[in-house]
Amino acid sequence: MKIAIFGLGYVGLTSAACLIRDGHEVVGFDVSDVKVKSINAGKCPIHEPGLGELIRFGVEQGRLRAVAKCTEDDLNGCVVAFVCVGTPSAQNGSHDMQYIKDVSAQVANACKNRRDKLVVAYRSTMRPGSIDGIVAPIFEQFCGAAWAAAVELVYHPEFLRESTALFDYYSPPKIVYGTSDGTPCSTLSKIYAEIDAPVFSLRYREAEIIKFVDNSFHALKVAFANEVGRICCDLGISPHRVHEIFVSDTKLNISSYYLRPGAAFGGSCLPKDVRALQYIGRDLGLSIPVLGAIIESNEGHKAFIRKEATRGLAQGASILLVGLSFKVNSDDLRESPQVDLAEWMTGKGFHVRIFDPDVDPRALLGKNMQYSASHLPHLGEMMIDRSEIGELKFDRVVLAKRGYEALTDFGTSSYSIEQLC
Repeated sequence: MKIAIFGLGYVGLTSAACLIRDGHEVVGFDVSDVKVKSINAGKCPIHEPGLGELIRFGVEQGRLRAVAKCTEDDLNGCVVAFVCVGTPSAQNGSHDMQYIKDVSAQVANACKNRRDKLVVAYRSTMRPGSIDGIVAPIFEQFCGAAWAAAVELVYHPEFLRESTALFDYYSPPKIVYGTSDGTPCSTLSKIYAEIDAPVFSLRYREAEIIKFVDNSFHALKVAFANEVGRICCDLGISPHRVHEIFVSDTKLNISSYYLRPGAAFGGSCLPKDVRALQYIGRDLGLSIPVLGAIIESNEGHKAFIRKEATRGLAQGASILLVGLSFKVNSDDLRESPQVDLAEWMTGKGFHVRIFDPDVDPRALLGKNMQYSASHLPHLGEMMIDRSEIGELKFDRVVLAKRGYEALTDFGTSSYSIEQLC
């Protein structure tokens, strides 16, 4: 295939080099005359292991050339155009989208008379809604109402790390396509046919947010590890030994188990131990803002659940809360987010009944009984069994435990905490 690449930085040049190695022809575009001249001379303008040899090979074979500005002739014969320009941070933290706008206008202008469809795949990190709200209107402006007949827009985030970019291109953690209807892009699927990686075809906004989530979590992991490391150092503990033990646990610590959006955390362990580690850090005089924000973030999530679970309900509405303990197959009510939710809804004037087959108020003991009594003193009166559910009428069913979705089959509006929205 003949492929165009806009933006010849790390992502663009790595993509160009690997596409050339796979047998494709590449024309690259970049606003830097110095960079364009360097590439056309067979020299790689950036340092990345293995990249220079492939750039030189591509130029020598006549399968790579670089130009400073796109014309209609340059795109003739191209099947795909990858957009890899930068989206640097503005002063307020948002992405500066000027390069995206400029390149989109260039491509759209060059496609005004196009007869065969060009796949335009955006690899730059962009705020969700950018393809629909920024890019598509530019193509409509230049190409008219029928622009979709000439161009197929795809959001296709990259997952390349500097210094290992060539390896990551052929061994990515995943391949993501964002399209208008969420169906796969057949042209890009052909390009990556030999790459073994999970493939996800999503709608634009879902695909656009993936890179934000990934990078924010990577940053969070680094900050978390360093805060724990600071505490360990001040206590005379080897942070490297602690790290070794932490990452050896792939059942819980390094897994997807705690990473599914849903209910807030609760129970007798997580809140207690987080607060204790926060105290240790403060007692040592250390700055630990990540650890310090965990409980606050959890409280913020509880507030979000309260708002969503009761959205549109009038005061006095009847609510069935399905699930009270902090997790399935447990009767532990200590710091359960559902206990907080039931207490809050009752305080706001809603008529709340609770169904949880794991919880028997008469069987609660010790701290568990004390916690429930202090937050829901009338718990015994609020709880109902399954036989009563069909006899009562509810304005809303709030599902806090999986496995009881059938309880919403009688036509009542429902909200699932596990699904968030």
